[in-house]
Amino acid sequence: MKISKLSPNFEVTDIRKTVAFYAEIFGFNLIMAVPETQDGIDQTFAENKEYVYAMMQKDNVEFMFQRSDTFKNDVIFSRGQNIGATVSFYMDVEGIKEFYQDLKNKNIELTELKTTWYGMQEFYLKDLNGYILGFAEKAQ
Repeated sequence: MKISKLSPNFEVTDIRKTVAFYAEIFGFNLIMAVPETQDGIDQTFAENKEYVYAMMQKDNVEFMFQRSDTFKNDVIFSRGQNIGATVSFYMDVEGIKEFYQDLKNKNIELTELKTTWYGMQEFYLKDLNGYILGFAEKAQ
């Protein structure tokens, strides 16, 4: 077996709010969205539709976001579980100091930027759904 890609699928309560958060805070772009009717794929949000799924991308990273009701229907192991996770999604970035300073000016819960014993500068934050995202760059 060969694994070619990992695309996290996050259970969320509000697709539009989540997409807006990832676009504004991290610069992700909407790739596709599935309306509540599940009768097609939209490339942009339509004003008169609710959405159950969205895929976003920035550089080589893709995230999928799926509304809770459909997520629990598709991923039966998630039933009875809270949104959020005891896992972090760790991303290598370039320009971590500038990125961190920019985030400090936003209303986001984040840790201090620190240099680790394993030679990385890193910090963590919680997104609007409670997921933990880690950002790191090799220490200079």
